[in-house]
Amino acid sequence: MKCKRLISAILSAAMALPMGAGCLTAGAEPGDGTDCVKEYGDVNDDGAISIADLVMFGKWLLGKGEMTAPEAADMNGDRKTDVFDFILLRRRFVETLPEEVLFRVTDLCSGMEAKKVEGLEPDKEFSLSQTGVALDLLRHTADGSSNVLISPYSVVQALAMTANGAKGDTLSEMENVLGGMPIDKLNKYLYTQRTSQPDSEDCKLLTANSIWTRNAPSRIKVNADFLQTNMDYYDADFYVAPFDEFTVKAVNKWVEKNTDGMIKKLTDKLDPENVMLLINAVTFDAKWQRPYTKDNVIEDADFTAADGSAQKADYLVSTESYFLKDENATGIMKPYKGGKYAFAALLPDKDVSLGDYIEDLTPERLGKVLSNPDTSGAYTMIPKFSYDYSNELKEILTDMGMGAAFSDAADFSGMNDVDNPLFISSVMHKTFIQLDEEGTRAAAVTEVVMSDKAMLRAENEVVLNRPFLYCIVDTETNIPVFIGTLTSIK
Repeated sequence: MKCKRLISAILSAAMALPMGAGCLTAGAEPGDGTDCVKEYGDVNDDGAISIADLVMFGKWLLGKGEMTAPEAADMNGDRKTDVFDFILLRRRFVETLPEEVLFRVTDLCSGMEAKKVEGLEPDKEFSLSQTGVALDLLRHTADGSSNVLISPYSVVQALAMTANGAKGDTLSEMENVLGGMPIDKLNKYLYTQRTSQPDSEDCKLLTANSIWTRNAPSRIKVNADFLQTNMDYYDADFYVAPFDEFTVKAVNKWVEKNTDGMIKKLTDKLDPENVMLLINAVTFDAKWQRPYTKDNVIEDADFTAADGSAQKADYLVSTESYFLKDENATGIMKPYKGGKYAFAALLPDKDVSLGDYIEDLTPERLGKVLSNPDTSGAYTMIPKFSYDYSNELKEILTDMGMGAAFSDAADFSGMNDVDNPLFISSVMHKTFIQLDEEGTRAAAVTEVVMSDKAMLRAENEVVLNRPFLYCIVDTETNIPVFIGTLTSIK
C-alpha cells in the first residue's frame, strides 16, 4: 500500500504538468534483444517522451490501465518493469524540462490588476535615508581584508515587500532599518526609483520582484491587500508552488533570467518549514561614457592586498574629469553613458585603514563628497576586476535592529490570512560584478524566506522508539527481500 501511495503521489505531481509539454527526442540505446524499441520511455508509442508517458506508466503501475508499448518501459535494462523504471523516466523528464514547464506554479496574479499609484520623487530625505542603509550594511559586512559587494537597493526592495505584511514592533523595527520612514511612504519612493531607471543598450538597471508561496492552504493563505500592495508598488509576480525540486529549479531559472545570467543559482533546497519566498533581482549593465582603448591598459602591474602581499593586476589608465576628496580620502568619479550612473572610488589616505574609513563615514559626508566633485580632473588607474559574493544577512539585520522579524515575537499577520504565525528564517544576498575596458556589469539577488513557527504535524504519527519489525520489499511483488527486527541499538 505504501508503494501505491508513493506512485499516486508521483503521478499526481506529474498530472500537475501541462499535457504534451517538454517532449524529449533522445533516441533509444540498443541492447540485447531490444533493438526494436524506438525510444525507451515512450510507453504510449507516439514517437516522443512526454508527460503523457508518465501518466500512462503511472496508471499501469496502479493497475488502472495498459501501456501501448510496454517494451519501452524498461528504463534500467533489468528486463523487469517496476516503479524504479517509472522513477528513472520521471527523472529523465524533469532534468530536460524547458523553462516554461519548470515553472510548475500557479500565477496568483490572475484576476488581479495593478492599481495606478502615485510615487514620490527622490529628495534629500530619501537620499540620506538610503545612503544610511547602504553604509550600515557595508559596515556590518566589510572587514577591510576581503572583497565585499552589497546591493542596498536589492536588499531594501526585498525587505520592503516583506514589511508590507508586518505589523506592530516587527514593522517598526523593519522601518527603522530600511531608512526610518513609514512603509507607506517608502513604497512611494521606491516605486519612483524603480520606474525611473534606464533601459537601453548603453545603460540599464533592471528590477524584478517575485513572491512564491507554498501550496498549503492550511498553513498559508496570502492576504489580498498584501498581494495588491506589492503588485502596485513593486510590480511583483506571485506564484503558488509545491516547494519541491520543481520549485527550486523554477526559482533558480527565474533568478538566472532576471540577472542576465550573472547569478545562476540562488538556492539548493527548500526546507519543510519554508512557506514563502520574497525575491528581488537587479541587473546593471552600462558602457563607459569614455571607454578605454588598448593603449589605456597596463598589464601585470602591482596591487598591494590588505594583508600586505604583492599581487598583479591589469589597470585601466585615463584622465578623468571628476576628482573626489574629503578629509581622509581621494577618489574619482567616471560616468557611464547617459550620465544617470557613474563609477565612484574613494581611496583612504595611507595612514587610514579602509575599515576605519568606513566606520567613520556618515550619509551626509558621503553625500557631500559625491555631489561636489572637483572638475579640475585627475589621472587615474583602475584595476580590472570581476568577482561574486554572497552573504546570509540574518545576523547582520538583527544587529542593525530588526531582530523581532527573526524571532518568536515576529508579527507578519498582514501577509497571512491563516492563523499560523510566520517569521523570517533567512535573508540570502548574492552579487556579481565585472569591470573592464567597455564598462561595468553587475547583478544582485535578495531572497527573504518566510517560515512557520512550528512544523505542521501529520494526522498520524509513528515513532520507532521501541522494538519493531522491518523489511526491504520488492515493490513489484511486495515480497520482502530482507526482513528482520530491531530490539536494541547496541
